[in-house]
Amino acid sequence: MTSRAIYLRFVFVIFSLKLAKAQLVPALFVFGDSLVDVGNNNYLTFTIAKSNLPYHGVDFPTHKPTGRFSNGKNGADFLAEKLGLPSPPPYLSLVHNNVDDFTKGVSFASAAAGILNTTSRYIYLPQFGGTDHNELSRFTISMDEQVEYCVKVREVLVKKLGQRDAAKHIAESVFAIVIGSVDIGEYYNARDASFKKQGSPQQLVDLLILTITSQLKEIYNIGGRKFVMIGIGTIGCIPSERVKIKDEACNEVFNYWATKYNQGLQVVLQKLESELENFQYSYFNVYDFFLNIIEQPHSCGFKEVKAACCGLGHLNGEVACFPFSNLCNYRTDHVFWDLYHPTEAATRIIIDAAFDGAQHYSFPINIRGLVSN
Repeated sequence: MTSRAIYLRFVFVIFSLKLAKAQLVPALFVFGDSLVDVGNNNYLTFTIAKSNLPYHGVDFPTHKPTGRFSNGKNGADFLAEKLGLPSPPPYLSLVHNNVDDFTKGVSFASAAAGILNTTSRYIYLPQFGGTDHNELSRFTISMDEQVEYCVKVREVLVKKLGQRDAAKHIAESVFAIVIGSVDIGEYYNARDASFKKQGSPQQLVDLLILTITSQLKEIYNIGGRKFVMIGIGTIGCIPSERVKIKDEACNEVFNYWATKYNQGLQVVLQKLESELENFQYSYFNVYDFFLNIIEQPHSCGFKEVKAACCGLGHLNGEVACFPFSNLCNYRTDHVFWDLYHPTEAATRIIIDAAFDGAQHYSFPINIRGLVSN
């Protein structure tokens, strides 16, 4: 072996060791809605909840739309980077391409998904047999179904790694969940008034808490032990809500019920930690953190907190981001990308805070503390 070959091999080994050291957990499994959907909805033919057209992805490394509701990367991407992992691929992309490598993780998240199945309702078409759970006939992938997909992933990992190693692999991995805002938004904005038959807003929140508790227990039974829980943000301050109020203020009704859900979720997490062996979690108070960004934008480098970067109408908040929409020139100046979602810049700041932030926002420990245990 020549000296040059030895040198190159040495560099490769050192580089590999650095990569191995940077990887903090075996895998990242993501559940949720459009805030962390990395492209699952691209595989749902009969849904309008897609972001596969420009200007989405304008600042992504490929400069092309990927199914992320962002000008670039979203929370799933940044969390994966922090953990030393590649961005989790969309589960449906692997299934449709007959790929079964889930060892580094996967994203089950789906735009428009909710905690409740009544939120994540199907659009059934006659040619697909009415109530047949054909993937093509879905409007979105509900949280219950995302958990079902995770069960299938566990079965694949057991076949590949064996029962014992798969259990260890899963237990050491991170399970990140970002969901709930669509449920509250649908309650107030649904065209179908029957959605409100679930009762009062308080009854809705109680049902959300009951349901997410059951779903967390199911993931625990699959083998999950390390949970990253991102609460609901200031959903009353998104551009689509500000445009409905005369002085462009936040919709405080939405914000109120977001905080009520967040409070209930924190109680549930504390209870599960005491009841379930080795259950660990990091809860990030994204509501207070994001509110701080909105109230003190210049401290985070932002200039525009009300209007969306991409869209149409007042505050660019009346029509979604499409190729014919207005597009701002300086995306890093904006907190919001479109009428619902934060920009890549705002998302990066949120994940940085969730990962390494103080206990004021992340408790009982931040994500780094969670993966270090």
